Amino acid sequence: MHDLAHDKEIVARLARRVSDAGGRVYYVGGCVRDALMGSVSKDLDVEVHGLTPAALEEILDTLGERVSIGESFGIYAIKGCGVDIAMPRKEHLRGRGHRDFDVIVDPDLGAREAARRRDFTVNAMMRDALTGELVDPFHGRRDLKRGVLRHVDDETFPEDPLRVLRAAQFASRFGFRVAKETMRLCSAMDLTALSKERVMLELEKALLQAEHPSVFFETLREMNQLRPWFSEVADLIGVPQNPRFHTEGDVWNHTMLVLDAAAQYRERAGRTLGLMLAALTHDFGKPATTELESGVFHAYGHEEAGAALAERFLRRLTNETALIEYVSNLTALHMKPNVIVASGASIKTSNRMFDRAVDPEALICLSMADGQGTISRYPYVSCEENLEGRLDAYRETMAQPHVMGRDLIDAGLEPGADFSDFLALAHKLRLAGIPKDDALKQVLAEARKKRRKA
Repeated sequence: MHDLAHDKEIVARLARRVSDAGGRVYYVGGCVRDALMGSVSKDLDVEVHGLTPAALEEILDTLGERVSIGESFGIYAIKGCGVDIAMPRKEHLRGRGHRDFDVIVDPDLGAREAARRRDFTVNAMMRDALTGELVDPFHGRRDLKRGVLRHVDDETFPEDPLRVLRAAQFASRFGFRVAKETMRLCSAMDLTALSKERVMLELEKALLQAEHPSVFFETLREMNQLRPWFSEVADLIGVPQNPRFHTEGDVWNHTMLVLDAAAQYRERAGRTLGLMLAALTHDFGKPATTELESGVFHAYGHEEAGAALAERFLRRLTNETALIEYVSNLTALHMKPNVIVASGASIKTSNRMFDRAVDPEALICLSMADGQGTISRYPYVSCEENLEGRLDAYRETMAQPHVMGRDLIDAGLEPGADFSDFLALAHKLRLAGIPKDDALKQVLAEARKKRRKA
């Protein structure tokens, strides 16, 4: 992680030398917005006006080892410094992809025209790095005070469809209201050509940084932009639930409540993104399994059905196999913790559940969020303490000595095609809390019995 004070000192030195050469350095983008909101931005971006690329490069070389991030785009950095240093530029769309832009670097473009290419007015503000003067050609500060997210330019905004997702992401992270005219533009934009990596990045920001991640999806729903990227989420709309336990309404409403409840557990979960995605996907199976039976809606088997849909959904967004398997696993198991507690099941049963879970602690968090994400006639009673006790018991069980392959071999059992079956039996006995010596005797007896029959 870069030292923010060091980075600011580099910018100050850059600004002084650029000023001596007849130019100006501005802080731009999110760092200006964040400062006005009273928060510290981790990323600093500056724009250098009034100098040729050659003149800027000469100055940068006096400050450290210059790095060209995109030299043809006028974007630089200094090794060991976390500041992106850019020159004013114009961008013209020539295709559908996010790289299909013609970029023209123009040192004399001027602050207003340089800011015009940005997405929202709150991101189009600039602050002079030497004087602190705020340059706000599109009234971003006014919109910031009002909590309004408004696009900068009718012509340039639709050129990048990712801005639809950015609008939803900013709305969820900062509690902004998207302006009506911006909503109209977003509703008319085609998102199909976006790359999965860009979509996933915006989703991650909403899931990991917003107090109410549901706003991301509610905003996309209002824009009619849930499809094609979030089709499984859109399919939750209008799917009925048993009103006895879900007076909040359909599965969409329930999922949005669960998503916001899960945000409370982000600090606890081992893999935070996986937990939040599981909160989103946990009821994906309900549209396909919900049936009306004797006047009551049921969704039997929706957990397993949902696991397959969660996998399909995530493969559209990422190539990270471990993450996909993590979310699918939690989705398949999400009902079990509350059922185990409600039924008073044995420790052996909860041991088997935790053993199946890729992340037992996250499974408990998901279960708690699922329980809190309802508006029921019956007050929610947390079973967290019970589950944490069961998890402690599982961990204690797994810490005890247990039968391993070498134990079976040392006892005279020759390896063979059926050896994995005997190891599986040993593991089953371990989860049941059977001491190692007793378990070993049972496994050997079963093995000899089976091999005699063979």
